Amino acid sequence: MPQLTWLVTGTSSGLGEQLVHSILACGDRVIATARRADERLGHLEKAGAAIMELDVTAPPSKLQVIIEQAVLARGGIDVLVNNAGYIEASMVEELDKDRLRRAFETNLFGPLNLTRLLLPHFREKRKGVILFMSSIGAYMGAPGAGAYSATKGALERDTLMPSTLLGMVDCLREEVSPFGIQCCLVTPGFYRTNIFTPTNMKTGPQLIADYDKLNTEYQAGFADLNMGDPRKATDRIVDMVRSERKAAGRAIPARFPLGADAVTIIRDDCTKKLSLCDEWEDFTSDTRFDAEK
Repeated sequence: MPQLTWLVTGTSSGLGEQLVHSILACGDRVIATARRADERLGHLEKAGAAIMELDVTAPPSKLQVIIEQAVLARGGIDVLVNNAGYIEASMVEELDKDRLRRAFETNLFGPLNLTRLLLPHFREKRKGVILFMSSIGAYMGAPGAGAYSATKGALERDTLMPSTLLGMVDCLREEVSPFGIQCCLVTPGFYRTNIFTPTNMKTGPQLIADYDKLNTEYQAGFADLNMGDPRKATDRIVDMVRSERKAAGRAIPARFPLGADAVTIIRDDCTKKLSLCDEWEDFTSDTRFDAEK
């Protein structure tokens, strides 16, 4: 495969940062972006990445200028990775609407705005790859994770959002595939990054005493997680996009479970839903109009 140019959001830490290193290691070019890029991405620039200031929650008019600069600077973009995001951690009853709105602005509307602005470039080239970093939170419920799971679920599947946003990426894939554009939901399991630090996990005020025990358990639970190697994960992403090494000969999938825990959780979720259909089918299916006499 020829050299590709990647645009990756949220590269100051975590999987985004590691992905930049994996991209450079395979010989591709990458534009690493983040808020306060000059302060936070100097190490990636030294490693060989181009860096750009990009806040995914910026107005579309400002994002448009950044996209145009990125395309012009590198002569085109081949892969967009919508990675920027954070965890809004709170019990649903304690979660105020402003914090919920901010989570959706960063984790859902920002990536979609950026994607829409880059689609004309991809349509003109008649090719392109768009990756959305999802989460196993879209497949499992947990106390305190309602806002985060909702933002990722809106990309993946049924969630709290109106019907126009359910399975957004699935709809997008159908719309743009005739132009040679591929969309993939990357669904990582737990990896040893700083996603659970105060910088990337916003914890709201604990207002209701009945939830004190759940809040304590939620915060303590992260220490017990068996987390994977971030670099191995990002190497797999690059191989999947480039169809190399163990991914050779495989087409980019609609969904890419990343890690043994992700595979298990997604498989279990699908199995439970099939069992639910089997259990209730005889009771719920016959709701048609009775035949007219």
